[in-house]
Amino acid sequence: MTTVEGQAPTLAEAAATAGAVRQAVRRVVVGKDDVVDVALVCLLAEGHLLVEDVPGVGKTLLAKTLARSIDCSVRRIQFTPDLLPSDVTGVSIWNQERADFEFRPGAVFANVVIGDEINRASPKTQSALLESMEEQQVTVDGTTYPLPPPFLVVATQNPVEMDGTYPLPEAQRDRFMARVSMGYPREADELQLLDSHVGADPLLGLHPVADADAVRRAIGAVRTVHVSDALRRFVLDLVSATRHHPDLRLGASPRAGLQLVRAGRALAALHGRDHVLPDDVRALAGPVLAHRLLPSARGRSGRKDPVEVVAEVVARTAAPGARG
Repeated sequence: MTTVEGQAPTLAEAAATAGAVRQAVRRVVVGKDDVVDVALVCLLAEGHLLVEDVPGVGKTLLAKTLARSIDCSVRRIQFTPDLLPSDVTGVSIWNQERADFEFRPGAVFANVVIGDEINRASPKTQSALLESMEEQQVTVDGTTYPLPPPFLVVATQNPVEMDGTYPLPEAQRDRFMARVSMGYPREADELQLLDSHVGADPLLGLHPVADADAVRRAIGAVRTVHVSDALRRFVLDLVSATRHHPDLRLGASPRAGLQLVRAGRALAALHGRDHVLPDDVRALAGPVLAHRLLPSARGRSGRKDPVEVVAEVVARTAAPGARG
């Protein structure tokens, strides 16, 4: 797509960029349109995505397809127990010729970082991502290095196999804007996979449909999407309700509310709107809030998943226009 250099990014331009990326990803990730949309929301809202599901459902394929659809730098980190924090952030080494320390950037220095099986690394290595995910910078030996925008971390983890894994701490989970599960495909979609993905790797035929500059402009346009005072109140009511729910011992953080608003803006832009609707917030409440919540003893005894709690909170909270 073409852009006019020096002109402010427009929502039409953002919708066109996002639409092209969405179409490209959907050609490879079949039957998971809602998951693809959440991934694009994270990209446009400057968030990060956690993909959590059992092996073989396409978690890494989603991350690789999104990365390949954009002509930008991509790095993949295979998280293992022996991975060191310096492998992620970088390290300063002594350069004998220059008689000085030289910084060698780690794998996090890319526009799109794919973190495969993030819960297989030690908590110390997982924490190496905290600063980069929150502040888009890395500090090594007292020197801070900015990361190039756009910056998106897409991490995967398997919630079933727990041997040799380190569950993500709450602080790390809170850095992810959204969590999605791929789920098993529908029968018709799985049949299509068996037909189209057996003969050749579908990624080989995928070409970039946008570049880093187009994504940066789309992100700039998303920031202009209007969020009304009533809608911000609605988000605050949702977040507050999770903090007082008897089935939870840890509710949503202020960061969760901020990210729900940002995600709502991105979803509105994805649909070509210049304002956020209550339906945008409702649609994203589960992916943005549920992974940050911890169930209480009552919630665990009732086997109520945080996703169900969020759905209950959304159903009970009056949206703008529905208040009496």
